[in-house]
Amino acid sequence: MERNSFELEICASNIQSVIAARQGGADRIELCHNMIEGGTTPSAGMIAVAKELSAVDVFVLIRPRGGNFVYDEIEEELMIRDIKQAIAFGADGVVIGALKSDGLINYDQCCRLIEAAKGLPVTFHRAFDHCQNPFIALESILSMGVNRLLTSGQKNKAIDGVDLIAQLQKSAGDRLHIMPGGGVDEINIEEIALKTGVKSFHASLSEIYVQEPVFGWNEVCFNGSKDLPENQIKASDINKIKKVIRKLEKL
Repeated sequence: MERNSFELEICASNIQSVIAARQGGADRIELCHNMIEGGTTPSAGMIAVAKELSAVDVFVLIRPRGGNFVYDEIEEELMIRDIKQAIAFGADGVVIGALKSDGLINYDQCCRLIEAAKGLPVTFHRAFDHCQNPFIALESILSMGVNRLLTSGQKNKAIDGVDLIAQLQKSAGDRLHIMPGGGVDEINIEEIALKTGVKSFHASLSEIYVQEPVFGWNEVCFNGSKDLPENQIKASDINKIKKVIRKLEKL
């Protein structure tokens, strides 16, 4: 890791965010799509172009749909094929997670996904935040040989889950990186770092950008969210990324 042993991963759901992550000085990119549903697997083209544009590692989210994290055999096969495709297009790592309906880690399914990654680094994503017992889940994840655990401390935002994140960090030690994610920004990054003792952080650090007006029927909408009008996009902001890095450097 760089910067006084801290690292910053940017969650990028579009090419604009990939470019911002590169220019802002992020250490790694988690590439995904469809942030409205919490993120799904990006396209092959997205992976290929992100790798061409980025000088840092690109980890690809493997999630076939929104909703819960309980997957059937067909969805498992889909994820395995997505992992193979991500590798073919240059992914440096993958981000996975699967649960059973009782809130336990689906150990066997996760192991098959990890096997498909063929030795690439693996992050276990925020499916962890739906586990019924976080410490049993942590030990299960550790036994798989996963490199990072992304978590908000089983709260909507990581700042509200700092107590659990700190406990997870203590339990994990140096066996894997606990990486807070979920509402991490330039305002709360210092508090999260100091209260948890973690060294890795995950954030989108996005801003809403209004696009130039183009012709279109105002009554025809394609965006499923009323919070983001058709003429706006959310993308990571270079200045926010740089501000977070400066704050991490001072800790």
